[in-house]
Amino acid sequence: MSRTIIVNILRFIALVFIQVFLLKNVSLYDLSTPYLYILFILLLPFETPNILLFALSFILGLTIDAFYDTPGLHTTACVLLAFVRILFISITVQKEGFDNEPEPTLSIMGFRWFFTYALILTLFHHFFLFILEVFRFSEIQYTLGRAVLSSVFTVFLVLVSGLLFYKSKERK
Repeated sequence: MSRTIIVNILRFIALVFIQVFLLKNVSLYDLSTPYLYILFILLLPFETPNILLFALSFILGLTIDAFYDTPGLHTTACVLLAFVRILFISITVQKEGFDNEPEPTLSIMGFRWFFTYALILTLFHHFFLFILEVFRFSEIQYTLGRAVLSSVFTVFLVLVSGLLFYKSKERK
């Protein structure tokens, strides 16, 4: 097996484990809940075929749904996240840059690009997840506030993990 495949399998297992056994019960005043598992989708290589990206996102969401007892919420939000990822990367990254930059990591793409990438994709995921969870307009302010605060918490954890696990490199 390729090194990239092994790394992504281990990343999948580690992030699901961290989400289910460490972060499932972490909540700040019932307003902010971190969903670090989306880091798996964020860090998939650029050259991942779209059909594989959607399949992996579906499997990740289904796995989280199984542990959270939420029928389809995380699965739907992860598939939307994959779609937004494709759009964001097609807009911001040039096609010929894929050879030099295999993954969208903090160390390879730089802080500004990675922060924008993580923030936008996390906001889409969280807004969609929390709106599906509540599914009524009477609590829209609470839902939007919860989505924003959870996004901030999640992006903070994503950036911390990026700084912990990746050495800084010069972007070419």
